[in-house]
Amino acid sequence: MLAGLGFGVFLDLKFHDIPNTVAKAVAAAAELPKVRLLTLHTLGGMAMMRAASAALGKAKNRPALLGVTLLTSMDETALRGVGIAESASATVLALANQAQEAGLDGVVASGQEARAIRAQCGPRFLIVAPGVRPASAPANDQSRITTPSQALEAGADYLVIGRPITEADDPRAAALAVVQEIASTRGA
Repeated sequence: MLAGLGFGVFLDLKFHDIPNTVAKAVAAAAELPKVRLLTLHTLGGMAMMRAASAALGKAKNRPALLGVTLLTSMDETALRGVGIAESASATVLALANQAQEAGLDGVVASGQEARAIRAQCGPRFLIVAPGVRPASAPANDQSRITTPSQALEAGADYLVIGRPITEADDPRAAALAVVQEIASTRGA
């Protein structure tokens, strides 16, 4: 429906499977109308990411392929619980580096890591920041959050702002407040 209205689509399916399965899923998703951004989990490994990137090489309207680093709901305790001993920031930087090496166009990562990713991966590597919350919004189940302005100032290209808008009493007013918050910090 959104594609029919002319909107680009962020297809955030977070593919995570064996390389062949992910490559086929990515190729099929790329054929959907107006898909501009497409995600997979970087924790699927280099072979999976490379297969996915190669599968997009033949796409007519190639979407940007983004690797989800760590979910923004995961803090240091949650990471240790799944066997990751490194800090969230060190893990995200390592995964961003692998994503770039595998041929992905960018990553999905907390705005808290955006500045370090930008410094490490350069200006053309896309950064989508989820877990973005206006200053007045609750964190909900998110652990590594930033405000819209903080994420943009750190180098994020795109922001994912879900529940602060979708669950607001007036979603339109909530979205406009986010735009105003960004504009006021940018001096616009």
